[in-house]
Formats: sequence, structure tokens, C-alpha cells
Amino acid sequence: MENDSNIPRAPTPIPMMPNTETSKNDENETINNLTALNLSWCFGYNKHIGIINLCVNETKKMFFASSHIGVVHDFSSNEQKLLQGHRNSINCCTVSEDKRWLVTADAGHDSTIIVWDLNTYVPVQTYFNSHLEGTLSVAMTPDSKYLASISAQYPQVLAVWEWTTDSESPMCTAELDPEYGPQTNIRFNLENTFQIVTNSYTQAIFYEWNFDQGFVYYAPILNDETFNKPVGRLTQSIFQLNSSRALTATSLGNLVVWETMNSKITSKANKKAFKLFKFQEKSINVLKQMNELIVIGDSEGHVKFIDQQLHILMWFKHFDLGPIASLSFSQTTKDYKPTIDYEVVDNDATIEYEKFVCKDFIIGSTSAVVGHISQSGSKIDIISKASDNSVMALDTHPLLPRICFGNSAGYLQLWDYETKTMVCSRNFNRHMQISCIKFNHKGDLMAIGFQNGQMQIIDSISLDDCLKSPFIYSKDSITHIEFSEDSSFLATAEADFTVSVYKYNFITDRDSMKIASEPYTFLGRYRAHYKEIVSLTFGTYPDNGETRLLSLGKDRVLVEYDLINSNYDDLLIKEKTRIEQYAVPLAMTWHPPTSSESFILTVNSEWKYKIYNSVTKMCRKTLLGPTFGSCLKNISILPTEGSITENRYMVYITEDKLGIQKFPLTGNPFDSIAIYSHPDGVANFKSSFDGKYLFTAGGDNNNLFMWKINLKALEAQSVLGGADLKPFYGLIEGGREGEFFKEMRELFYYSQLRQLKT
Repeated sequence: MENDSNIPRAPTPIPMMPNTETSKNDENETINNLTALNLSWCFGYNKHIGIINLCVNETKKMFFASSHIGVVHDFSSNEQKLLQGHRNSINCCTVSEDKRWLVTADAGHDSTIIVWDLNTYVPVQTYFNSHLEGTLSVAMTPDSKYLASISAQYPQVLAVWEWTTDSESPMCTAELDPEYGPQTNIRFNLENTFQIVTNSYTQAIFYEWNFDQGFVYYAPILNDETFNKPVGRLTQSIFQLNSSRALTATSLGNLVVWETMNSKITSKANKKAFKLFKFQEKSINVLKQMNELIVIGDSEGHVKFIDQQLHILMWFKHFDLGPIASLSFSQTTKDYKPTIDYEVVDNDATIEYEKFVCKDFIIGSTSAVVGHISQSGSKIDIISKASDNSVMALDTHPLLPRICFGNSAGYLQLWDYETKTMVCSRNFNRHMQISCIKFNHKGDLMAIGFQNGQMQIIDSISLDDCLKSPFIYSKDSITHIEFSEDSSFLATAEADFTVSVYKYNFITDRDSMKIASEPYTFLGRYRAHYKEIVSLTFGTYPDNGETRLLSLGKDRVLVEYDLINSNYDDLLIKEKTRIEQYAVPLAMTWHPPTSSESFILTVNSEWKYKIYNSVTKMCRKTLLGPTFGSCLKNISILPTEGSITENRYMVYITEDKLGIQKFPLTGNPFDSIAIYSHPDGVANFKSSFDGKYLFTAGGDNNNLFMWKINLKALEAQSVLGGADLKPFYGLIEGGREGEFFKEMRELFYYSQLRQLKT
């Protein structure tokens, strides 16, 4: 590492965290005591941003962005440090050359640029609303003194910040012509930090800046007519070392060589396209410097090392990780001498020559596979195989610490969420988009629903098929799957407002132990709704314990099915009840047992909880639900290992928040808490079998979050909110001392006087 005197200091002093393990545990315990929901792990990452290698000497760390969370992952010890501070999804990041300072930025409302100290994992500089609509790309100078950002709004603005000072404004800015297109890549000249290059798909721009005059920039012409050859889309640009030239890679495998026109007369940023070099056939996705060499990563998964004269020195094509999206190299300090096993380093060559040696590096592919390459390309370790498509479906094992989730490309993963290791995975056909997953109550089977209406039942350990062929009775996407408590019935709800029911095949001959060839057979289906089905649930009758099935739709109708009298291909309806007049029901679950009477709990579009008798379907109580920006979209009772009638809680999600509600329901706003979980929307959620963890799916963000629950924090909030009517005064405009409350009190007194007068 560099001498501390050469490292830029934070604008304000930050106390260093003690290195003792005890103090870290104490601090984590303190944090958990203050918050009810604590993010503990991130599954998946944003593959469009790429991976940053944070390895220094022997450490094995990398950084990736998962929605609005920055994650520093130690892949040797399998631990994560979570950097929380962004409101929107992180869409760009960079790291200093010495791996000390990390910069993350987002785009959207209330956007921020944050500089993190990777020794303490705390932010040392934050720029709020640095650009109107956020930041599209960031870069840091090799000496870590300056930071460059380019805005997401149009016209785009390029800004340079001296982040080590207290200034909240950039040193200089340049407004770009919208005709240049969205500039998505930004790089400093490693030998002259006052030179910058950016590029969009069609235009490269070269800049020169100083403290007094600000920016001077040039946008040289480059199109298919420039060299009478197809150029392709521009991907990334760099400055060459010991030269005035620059390079830009394209999607057609070309390298555009830029040369300064006349540096003595004009600015060094005044460049023109000097040559179009056909380097290869496949698209060049990554172009960057590694010491004196230039490194290329392409869409075929190959990595090539070339010198400044564009001569190939080494070519790796055996990684087999998929099209390369990012390349990042490790860092070594001056006093560190890496051990190189030259017998392992195997560079194919027809003549004897000095073996090629390079730093270890990390590859991130467009298929969300992350690989660590060591021993100069001779050793490949797969760090992660994450989801490369939207994650909508998930479920947790009813007896073990297992979570299963699938994506819209048919990739199914089963994880042990205590050890944070993948147990197994399975790839269905990429056209088989997984829409929902459900374990049965024994945990030995899983039902997988697909967007095309098919349903497959698989073994929960090996993920092998239990059906010879999937059920294809559904005509549209399967949205809900539920098992009855004894697994004797299986029901699905489809996007065409239909419910299908399947019946378990019990042992037919107990003496010879003959069993049915398939676990479930089709019973029947019924279209009882004319709008989207929002909930499907099994239950039991309170008097005889018989299994019952109910569905609730946005048509305001609660439907109960007659499972006992239904026959093959003849599913019967027992009762249809309209439970709302104006509001739209959004979710349903069984109320925790509090008496001999059985209740159903629903939420609607008017932020109301409603409790119904499950037999008579009469509404017994209406209460105010949580009001956190958007209506509740799904609810579920949190499992407990204690009494099922006391100290119960409910989990819910809104469009972008995850929350917990305390029972009994009273309308008290202090009995509920919610946190900002996924800025682009929560697609689904599940709780662990013991009620200690929650899992939320980020949908199109391709990720999954694991939250640790601390119910003591919610109980403390409920107590601090006050007793009797005190918590409810805050629901009135102005509170108890406000004008509205005074008018209500005066109206009450006036009504009493009128009553006495009559």
C-alpha cells in the first residue's frame, strides 16, 4: 500500500473502528437492538454494473451492487459487509487504484454519490442531488484526489469533484449536446489526470480541464463513412500509455485509434480517428489497462493481453464463463512478493519463451457468473452463479433452513441460508419462466409453476422431477400454489382467473406397498372470478377439521370450494360471497387463533384491515392499516415457536417496503413498522419456518434480500408510542393540541347542550 501521507483524507474525521472481534459483535448487537428488520445477506447482483476486485495481497474480496445495497464480499470466508445509504438502485461504481476508496452512485429522485472508506466501511463523503436525475457513470483519478461523474439527465453534465474537501459543488462542469447520445463510459488518463474520455454507442468525446478555465472538449466525427468500413457500437475507451493516442473498442471487434491533431497549436483533447483496426470478429465488451498492458474481454468469453503496439502477448479462451461484462485486477503492495508456481503456469506456445505472468483478476459475465482467475490464468475458481434474470418466485422449507428461488429464465436455486451456501440448482428450459414455488408441509416435495401454465412437482433435495410430464391443464401463467395442511390437496390460481385443484395419490395396497406412479392427479378447475385472483389459501373447518379451500379476487368476491363432493374434472363451488362494495381486496390470510371462532384477515385498497368470520363471512371488525406510501400488496402470518395464540405478528409488503404488524390489530400506528427494502419494487416475500428471517425478491433487479427479525425493537416502539388513546392523537391533523381536535371537542360539548335543551 502507499504511504498514508499520500492517501487523500476524508473531509471530516471518522473514528476508526476497533479491530477486535468482540467490539464488532457488540456493535452489531447494538444495531440489532435498535431496528426491527436488519439486512443480513444479499443473493444476486446487478450484472450490468459488473464486479470490482478488492483483493490486496492475500485478501480475497470483491464488490458488487445488489439493488440499492453495496456489498463487499469476502469469498474466502464467505462473509458480506453491506453498504447502505442509497435510496435508488446503484447504477455505477468505481474504486481507487489502491483499493482504499470506493465510489457508488445512483440515478433517480434523491440521488447520491457516496465515497466509502473500505477500511472502516463507512461513508466519508456524500453528494446529495449532485445531478438532477442522478449519475450514469463515475471515475476516480489514479492518485484518488479527484472524482468525475456524468449525469443521467439530458443534456448530460460532466462534473469533476475534489471530494477530499468540504465543498458541495463540483470544481468544473461541462454541458454536452444531446446529439452525442448517452455517455455511459468515463475514464481518466492514467498519466495526466486533467484528460478525460467518455463515449456513448455512437460518439467518443475527449476533454481537457483545469482549475481556472474549466473544460475544453472535442467530439470527433466517427461513422461508417470515416474509413468506409462498418464501425459498430462503441463500448469502452482508454488512453494509451507513453503516447498521445487513445483507443475505443466496438461491438464488431474493432479498435478505433485516436490521435491528437496538433498538440502544439490546439488542446491535447482535439483528436481525430486515425485508424480503424480490425482486432477480432467478436464484440469487445471490456477494454482497460493493467500496468503496461491493455486487457480485452469479449463476448466469446476470451481474455487477451496486448501491448501498447497492439501485439497480442497472451490469449485465454478456456475460462468458459460466458460473455465477459467486467474485468477487475487485484492490487499488491510494494513490500509484498507473491509466490508464483511456474510449474502450474501453463502457457501454450510452439517455441520456448518466458512464461506470461499477470495479476489475479475477477471476471463477471453477462450470465451473472463470477470467476476468480489466479496463477496467471491457470487456476479458475467459480465464486458465484447468480440469477441473470428477474426473480419473482421463492419459498422456504417448512422444517429446515433452506430457501428455493427461481427466475424468469428457468434457473432454480436451493440455498442453505444459515451457511450461505448453495445446496443444488437446476436449469429448466430458458423459455420455462418460473412464476411461483411452493414446498409441501412435509418439505419433501416442491411444486413449480411456470408462466406458460405448466406445473411440475419435484423432489425438494435433488430437484428431480416426480411427474413423468408436467401438468398442462392451466391455460395461462400460474400465480399462486398452495398445499393443504396434510398435503392431500394441491391448488393453483392462474392469470386467467381460474383455480385448479389436484388430489394426492395415497397408497392403494398397503400389504404389497404399491403406490401410485405419480404423487398427484388432476381433480378439476373452475373459473369463479372475473378479475385477478389475489389470494389462495387452504384451511380447516373449526368444528370437524375438514379441509377447505378459499380464493379471493379483485372482483371483491370470496369463493369457497367444495373439495369433499368434487369429482374428477368437476370442481364444485360451495359458496360465493361479495365482501367489499367499493374498496378492492388486495390480500388475504388466516387470522391467528384467538378464540373458538375462526377468522379471515384481508387488506384492501383503502388501507383497511378487515376481519371476517370464516364460516358466516360476516365482517366483524374494520381497522386502519399501515399507511406507508402505497397499499399493502401481500400479507402473511409470521411463524412462531411459542404459543400460537399469544405474541403473534404479521409480515406485509407494499410496492417498495417490507413491514411487520403486531397483533392484536387495533389501528395503533406504533404497532407497525416498515422499511425501504427494494426501490424498484418488492416482487414477493417469505418468512423462515422459525420466524427469525424474512426473504424479499427484487423482481427485475435479479436479487434476493435476507432480513433478520428483531421483534423486541417493535415491542419497544409500541410501548414508547403510549397507552390508551395517546397513539391515536397523532392520526388527527395537528394532534391533540391542533385546531381540528379543538373543533371536535367543541362540537361534542355543543351536542350535549342541545340534548339537554330538548
